[in-house]
Amino acid sequence: MAEISSLRIDPRSGFCSSNSTFYSKRVPFPLPSNHALDITTFISSYPHHGKTAFIDAATGRHLSFSQLWQSVDSVSTCLSELGIRKGNVVIIIAPNSIFLPIVCLSVMSLGAIITTSNPLNTSREFAVQMADSKPVLVFTTTQVVPKLAGSPLPIVLLDEQVATEKTGQVKIVTTISEMLKKETKDKIRVKDRVYQDDAATLLYSSGTTGASKGVISSHRNLMALTQSFSHLSNPEKGEQTHICAVPMFHIYGFGAFAIGKLTQGSKVVILSKFDMKEMLSAVEKYRVTCLPLVPPILLVMVKEADEIRKKYDLSSLQSIVCGGAPLSKDLINRFREKFPSIDIRQGYAMTESTGFGASMETPEECLKYGSVGLVSPNLEAKIVDPITGMALEINQKGELWLRGPSIMKGYLNNAEATAATLDSQGWLKTGDFCYIDDDGYVYVVDRLKELIKYKGYQVPPAELEALLLSHPQISDAAVIPFPDEEVGQYPMAYVVRKSGSNISDTALMDFVAKQVAPYKRIRKVAFVTSIPKNPSGKILRRELIKLAISKI
Repeated sequence: MAEISSLRIDPRSGFCSSNSTFYSKRVPFPLPSNHALDITTFISSYPHHGKTAFIDAATGRHLSFSQLWQSVDSVSTCLSELGIRKGNVVIIIAPNSIFLPIVCLSVMSLGAIITTSNPLNTSREFAVQMADSKPVLVFTTTQVVPKLAGSPLPIVLLDEQVATEKTGQVKIVTTISEMLKKETKDKIRVKDRVYQDDAATLLYSSGTTGASKGVISSHRNLMALTQSFSHLSNPEKGEQTHICAVPMFHIYGFGAFAIGKLTQGSKVVILSKFDMKEMLSAVEKYRVTCLPLVPPILLVMVKEADEIRKKYDLSSLQSIVCGGAPLSKDLINRFREKFPSIDIRQGYAMTESTGFGASMETPEECLKYGSVGLVSPNLEAKIVDPITGMALEINQKGELWLRGPSIMKGYLNNAEATAATLDSQGWLKTGDFCYIDDDGYVYVVDRLKELIKYKGYQVPPAELEALLLSHPQISDAAVIPFPDEEVGQYPMAYVVRKSGSNISDTALMDFVAKQVAPYKRIRKVAFVTSIPKNPSGKILRRELIKLAISKI
């Protein structure tokens, strides 16, 4: 990697013509020089003037920063006594709660690895993830326990233990409330030395294509992310209060709210799940200044703007951060007409880039409609022709590649996928078709990757196709994203029935629905005589997408 100081970089765009690389225009920040450092210690030692770390929107319970670190100390001591050691994987399957950050920080402080899962997943989906990640301990709620029936893994309940049939077929070892009572004075905790390059998290992503894969992120990756939040602090704005209405089991919620805002000393109000009325009530009650949303929710706010403004006081709200999928210029304009005092800040990130990529930080940057902002600090970007592999220039469209300290270590147990996504020089191939303009702003034009984005959730077509093909009456199938104004996209299946079969679209949708989380359900089926494929057998999804759209 060439020294930036010796390169001729265009100050307006950040582009260097000698190596066809775009350099971030953001002020770079140094990462810790101490190699033996874990993310929890790093965050806890960060200076700020914040008092309250988290608020549970449902109960009103406040957790101060001092209480947070005492809780982390108690839980990590209990984990150590349970035998959790460096390199062990601990899985948390739960909706958002005030306990999730405590658990994650505690696990990582020991050098153990945290992996998360959507509580709406099915038993089959949990089993697949657990077989891959091999956790030794589970944190979950009584509502999820029935889906874990028969599992030999010890379980810590995040709610009070209830002696019912639900908990009878699993091994409950304790509850989080019991862990929090643990006295830590004079306790000698077994703790291995943790290094910045050690694995810290294992969040699952579908990557650029195919089935879900475990993304290994290091403590250093997380330090790059959390330090970027501290550099966003602006004393002129006063104390900032954020609301977490996005899932913490996803990189967006985990990176920004479970750990990221802690370096700012910001207050985070946690919603257990998304509910529009609860969210808006919390904005009013806690004087929230920043709200994270995905595009479908922004659309609802636009459609119901008049009623919302009559019912809720949103005067504290300064900005909305929108991620998960690109926003249309039309939707941005409609929102600004209804809520002129609220900035929309778009961003771009991936699990593989540890929540880093591009972002908007100022009101002026928010006026770049259609853009996802400037390249994040300490990152480099390239736009590469997906056919020739040649690096392109300003305003030319190609695949976005990223390189920097936040880029993942690789995929768990999948060297082939890692090699296809990370090149030998450390460039992450995002699978997104983009361009960068004269001012250095990134624009996402299309997806080279095949993921379906339903309300911001990733739905891999390959997983649904495999389920369809497991049906005895189906000979071939392809799943595509079908555009929808309210949810963004939903899965639509093109299906070839076996000779003599007259299975209905409803029967197929029910067949899949029983085996996947609600957001992955197929919501439209079309029967065809064949699935279009290229000579190598790859499904020509673009042809099917054109066919589906032509019939709208």
